[in-house]
Amino acid sequence: MPTVLPLIVHLDADAFFVSCELSMNPQLRGTKCAVGGRERGIISSASYEARACGVYTPMPTKLALKVCPDLILLPHTSGIYSKKSREMFELCETVTPIVQRNSVDEGYLDLGPCGFRTAAEIERRVRALQQRIWDDLQIPTSFGIAANKLVSAIASKARKPRGFTVVPPGDEAAFLAPLKISVIPGVGKKSEERLAAQGIRLVSDLFTRSESELKALFGSGWQEMLTMARGEDDRPVHTDHEDAKSYSMQETFGEDISDFTGIERITKGMIDELMPAIRADGKRVKTMTVKVRYPGMENSTSGRSLTEATDLEAPFYPLVQPLLKAAWTQRRPLRLVSVRFSGVEEKGAQLEMFGQTDEKKRRLAAVLDKLNDKGKKGVVRHGHQLGKE
Repeated sequence: MPTVLPLIVHLDADAFFVSCELSMNPQLRGTKCAVGGRERGIISSASYEARACGVYTPMPTKLALKVCPDLILLPHTSGIYSKKSREMFELCETVTPIVQRNSVDEGYLDLGPCGFRTAAEIERRVRALQQRIWDDLQIPTSFGIAANKLVSAIASKARKPRGFTVVPPGDEAAFLAPLKISVIPGVGKKSEERLAAQGIRLVSDLFTRSESELKALFGSGWQEMLTMARGEDDRPVHTDHEDAKSYSMQETFGEDISDFTGIERITKGMIDELMPAIRADGKRVKTMTVKVRYPGMENSTSGRSLTEATDLEAPFYPLVQPLLKAAWTQRRPLRLVSVRFSGVEEKGAQLEMFGQTDEKKRRLAAVLDKLNDKGKKGVVRHGHQLGKE
């Protein structure tokens, strides 16, 4: 019988936005720093030193400065995050052709096509990838290796930062059993508190309950909860090597957030991150879709299309507020927000009435892209940058 190997890898970049900024300001490594705006801003990423003082995402900046008075605030550098993300995943694709980019800072690798014969060989290759990402990009990362996506994702977060955890096939349930119940997808802070009140604090506690008790706690999803608690997952790693049909980015918050202005700022920041990649690919996009996710994992989306496809940020900024209002109907705190551009077209001749004016804007955008690629600070695209006034 062939040996079963842990072939699914989850990559999770550590404090990604801060790490990108520190790659340009290495003298700040080891300090309490965060990416965020001072006036009416929120913290979008915090160093682990700052987190140890109680700073988290998406804490309001004013509160962060109260809990950590010596916090160093770093402005958001437009374009650098998508660039570093693209380079990071390109390094992953030197290991395997099957790479799933979940978001700007995390994704999955399927090592099945690589012909590895032993777990030790897999570990050496992934450790080498982790080191190369640091050497080439100065981005610290954590990796989880397991037989499936669920367990590898939990494993990658087990020893952050710079973590490296391997769960041998067959050990999934034993690995998960002593962990907090909140590691199970869909168990947010409020759910964790509700379950703790019922005496369920660890994953193993689920197996001490009867079927009727689990039904009362989780409703129709009780069997799925037990399946995840056993570490079972058959979802494949998927990728698309064809020309992009869409461009997307998401932000999962460390704490649920209900500040509309902060969410609007984050969403506009995603436009700033995605559009340079669209220009670099020689594409234009027509449709923007905003998705929000509540703590219970329910999603809601809203989208709108322009009359003409474009590769400029400005036409999409006015859509952010109405799309957020249309998607965020329940006005409950949010766990996640994402932006997706679709209706992708090849960049062709400019046929718009104001084509000459737009071409000037396009040339200016190209200059800003180059400046941001070189790490220039203070390059502003609009007045509502992520974490910056």
